Amino acid sequence: MLIRDANSCDVEGITAIYNDAVLHTTAIWNEQTVDTTNRASWLADRNKAGYPVLVAVNDAGDVLGYASFGDWRAWDGYRHTAEHSIYVRADQRGQGIGEALLLALVERARSSDKHVLVAGIEAKNEASIRLHHKLGFEQAGYLKQVGTKFGRWLDLVFLQIVLDARSAPEGEHHG
Repeated sequence: MLIRDANSCDVEGITAIYNDAVLHTTAIWNEQTVDTTNRASWLADRNKAGYPVLVAVNDAGDVLGYASFGDWRAWDGYRHTAEHSIYVRADQRGQGIGEALLLALVERARSSDKHVLVAGIEAKNEASIRLHHKLGFEQAGYLKQVGTKFGRWLDLVFLQIVLDARSAPEGEHHG
């Protein structure tokens, strides 16, 4: 398995994984599938914003999973914090792909001057929560019934990891 930056050849695989998560899981709180044009636009937007989209591929080049991070909140004061997402193809889960993608994403966030990486995970997704704890994330919040899918309320768990030991953002002054 290889983890690398996604390119246009990966859009079809990313779209298939995204749509499977929409149709069959609570990992994505969206009920509408998308086409490859939508995901190609998403990939271009992430690249334009300077945010990574990583893919895990096998020897044949098949996309086994993907991961990305982007703005956590839109205001400038949050610029050192990013929220990430990781999706693994249904038939590939439990084989360490999510862990490898998350480790690579954490390193990319560190090298992108991010200070905190946030995960928002549906509360019953125990495997994802366990993985994040294993890699040093800590629970930072629990929001009850803030989402809905498949005719039921969903709870959201926030986890975070502090990526560096900076006591203050570099080059910034307090007033």
